[in-house]
Amino acid sequence: MSSCCSTSAPTPGGRENLLDGTTGADMTTCPVMTGSPVNKATAEAAGLFRDYEGERYYFCCAGCGPAFDTDPAKYAAAMA
Repeated sequence: MSSCCSTSAPTPGGRENLLDGTTGADMTTCPVMTGSPVNKATAEAAGLFRDYEGERYYFCCAGCGPAFDTDPAKYAAAMA
């Protein structure tokens, strides 16, 4: 599976990619890289989330937050 920040190398800014298939973890998907699994606790600890209209959105890597910021309504609708 690919990510905007690549799963095989560190992401820009030195942050780890949060694609994580850990069984039993509280998981969601990235609204920017649709279908990319994200461990909520890991993303939150790394600051890779945004709150929009009362909902929290978690990102698979550091590049997805700024992309989400460009059109949050579009990405939020994709998660509905």
